[in-house]
Amino acid sequence: MTSDKDIDPLDLPICTTCGTQFSTPTPPSPCPICDDPRQYLPPSGQDYTTLRALRAPTHEPPLKNILAPLNNTNTNTKIYTLHTTPKHCIGQRAFLLLTPRGNILWDCIPYLDDDTITQINALGGISAIIISHPHYYATHLVWAEVFNCPVYLSVEDREWVMRLSPQDSSVQGGSGGKQIFWEGKEVEVLPGSGVIGVKTGGHFPGSSVLWWKDERVMFLADTIGTIPSGVGDYGSRGRREGTASYTFMWSYPNMIPLPPDEVHGIWKAIKHTEFDRAYGAFMGMDTVGNCKKRVLDSAKIFVRAMGYLDHAIHEEDCA
Repeated sequence: MTSDKDIDPLDLPICTTCGTQFSTPTPPSPCPICDDPRQYLPPSGQDYTTLRALRAPTHEPPLKNILAPLNNTNTNTKIYTLHTTPKHCIGQRAFLLLTPRGNILWDCIPYLDDDTITQINALGGISAIIISHPHYYATHLVWAEVFNCPVYLSVEDREWVMRLSPQDSSVQGGSGGKQIFWEGKEVEVLPGSGVIGVKTGGHFPGSSVLWWKDERVMFLADTIGTIPSGVGDYGSRGRREGTASYTFMWSYPNMIPLPPDEVHGIWKAIKHTEFDRAYGAFMGMDTVGNCKKRVLDSAKIFVRAMGYLDHAIHEEDCA
């Protein structure tokens, strides 16, 4: 789809189930994102809204974005979380990373209002956006236009972009548009930042994680899913053998797992990274301590549970 320059982006339709914004005043029926087997059409039927409607004082319930320092960080806060309350659409959170090279937004949420813009600008604005996969494309072009920054999207998932910049940056390094469809296995979002998008595939062909190398932090989105036993407090005794911290799914709402080779591919894509903390797509999905090994252990548990006892992933280690 292409953008319509004559329509205010505040009036472009947004799917109320997945939060994707479309480029024309009449949205497709059904929403292509929701109609994909990874998602679902709601029992109540497909419905759409707009940013203008969501911002209106009469909107019920009123929406508010919460921008706050991330827990488990030191007082010199470099990472902020951003989510909408009450839960809106899918309900994911975004992360604002404050780097010496500029601020980076990891993933996107549909709702954006003047208060959020003011708060983010007080922290230095946004120099670049990078999004893990199509379920979080949301209103990313509005964000890119408001903060006058590029947004990085995996070229493999370009077919799922429902609103294109009037001047589309079709390949990595292109110019003129807000969207950069990055190629290859890795991209440093801002040169010298040490913040690196790592393409793993799996959930989508272009699904990615974000590695902040110097901080030893990995942002997982749901490329690697954080599960309750991953965030539980097991005290000094630790987790029992066979307890996973993460899962690997093709569809989360429909509970369709990834095949073993895809799980192995995710591990191989991140094996060279080093990280102690990992943060998932939703509030509370924070894991701290030995996280890289826990990803590998979880992958082995996952593959073993599907009956693949001799799969090559069982020969992997963290070295």
